[in-house]
Amino acid sequence: MRLFTTALKPFICLAILSAAACSIGPSTVRISAETMRDKIKGGWVGQTVGVCFGGPTEFKWVGTWIGDDVPLQYSAEQLVRYFNNDDLYMDLAFMAVLDSAGLDASSEALGLKFANAGFRLWHANQSGRWNILHGIMPPQSGHWKNNPHADDIDFQIEADFIGLISPAMPNTALDLCDRVGHIMNYGDGYYGGVFVAAMYTHAFVESDISVVVQKALESLPEKSEYHQAISDVIRWWRQYPDDWKRCWFEVQKKWSNDRGCPECALLPGNIDAKLNGAYIAIGLLYGEQDFGKTLEISTRCGQDSDCNPANAAGVLGTMIGFSNIPEQWLVGLDQIENEKFDYCDYSLNEVYEVNYRLASEIVVRGGGSVGESTWIIEREKPVRPPLEVAFEGLTPKVRLPLKNSGDSLYTLAFEGRAFVVNGFVHWDGGECEVEVYLDGKLTEQATLPGDARIWRIPLFWNYDLETGNHELAIRQVGGEGRMVVKEALIYQ
Repeated sequence: MRLFTTALKPFICLAILSAAACSIGPSTVRISAETMRDKIKGGWVGQTVGVCFGGPTEFKWVGTWIGDDVPLQYSAEQLVRYFNNDDLYMDLAFMAVLDSAGLDASSEALGLKFANAGFRLWHANQSGRWNILHGIMPPQSGHWKNNPHADDIDFQIEADFIGLISPAMPNTALDLCDRVGHIMNYGDGYYGGVFVAAMYTHAFVESDISVVVQKALESLPEKSEYHQAISDVIRWWRQYPDDWKRCWFEVQKKWSNDRGCPECALLPGNIDAKLNGAYIAIGLLYGEQDFGKTLEISTRCGQDSDCNPANAAGVLGTMIGFSNIPEQWLVGLDQIENEKFDYCDYSLNEVYEVNYRLASEIVVRGGGSVGESTWIIEREKPVRPPLEVAFEGLTPKVRLPLKNSGDSLYTLAFEGRAFVVNGFVHWDGGECEVEVYLDGKLTEQATLPGDARIWRIPLFWNYDLETGNHELAIRQVGGEGRMVVKEALIYQ
């Protein structure tokens, strides 16, 4: 199957230019209602196709790109298999709150919906869920002292809906990002979602994808590592315009060290937001507004290779509109558009309409107007959020196994200034009652569930130790469950 559709590119570019918003004032744009519907649908279909295209390769290539000798296929069967994905239904959980409670829904209301939903979660999302269910509400639920996955990709893969309901309004998107993103992330993990949402807002009114990427940077603090990483991608794209692999390699050399994720730091796998965000930018810039080429490059970058093409194709789909997505990528769409997503009351066809209505409310709030045939939008000049830095001053040093004495006691002697313990409670039992001792003192008592939906991951952590030698002991003291302790990540 030929994935590149270069022959279509000139026609797509002309269509973008003819349908793009036209300026009627220094910050005012006019877009036809038909074009708005086309762009909204293009964003959602782009996401859906992207996550399904990359689904078979997710985290199977870590620390390397997917070689040209590996065929990447796409079919209606693949779409049907992968579309019910957390990359999509997580967006919809939050959008449902705005739909039912209104655009001013609080971070707490959004967080409670997310925490009590029936779907499984991972990484920063799961840690945020645990926090909320135990009384640690946003924004503290996403803060790195409470959430060791704070720099992970989670909000980045869930922020598409924010940009899609905030056309040409990056500051409105930023307000929504603040309420949603700090449920589960902080620092660069938060900025990943801000960057993605901002790209969508600009995609409604720009006709050059490189401008979309560059303008989105105006919504990030310049001193953040996320801003620096995307700025580097832009610089290397200009330096090596015909070689995405050289750009990828430069990113790998400079930005592949994952400081935070307890499951990936010091290992080849990397779910850090800024690295995977760089892959999104590589796909968009080197994809040259060709839908298939953008999908292929963002997928071949590896790591979280379903989330990244979902973001990239969603942004591009918004810019070019559904009507300009080549037919080869729409196979099977008619089979799933009326299917409800898991744990959600929406199908894709319903999502298009809900998105259109929420976006119209936002535009009117922002001083614009929405008529039957025309939207007039007061375009916002981006502002930057305050600088946040997670895991400041901490460097991953080593991964160490804990000694299991066989009597439900795990021990570890280590030198460092912070630790994170990975593990879980086995799902074949109930809860575990656990005590944690540090340097001979009881520091925590916890009840850990065996239900994977509400697991605590990681098990334990402390980022505030004095540098030096320490002794850690973890003991199960009750409960019917069975605790499994895997290893500790030690920081210096």
